[in-house]
Amino acid sequence: MHNPLWMLVPWAVFALAAGVKFWRLTTVFRKNLGGTPTKTERFRQSLEQIWQKDQQAV
Repeated sequence: MHNPLWMLVPWAVFALAAGVKFWRLTTVFRKNLGGTPTKTERFRQSLEQIWQKDQQAV
């Protein structure tokens, strides 16, 4: 290993692994670009509707 460019190999492997991990973590957000609400979003909306009904009753 007399060539200093060999030092870039571990960094390239790390960058590739970080990119793959980022891609997997953001899959849910990329799939939701179609506008369909997620389970969390539907739950939040139902809580807001309950809160609005309670506010109107007061």
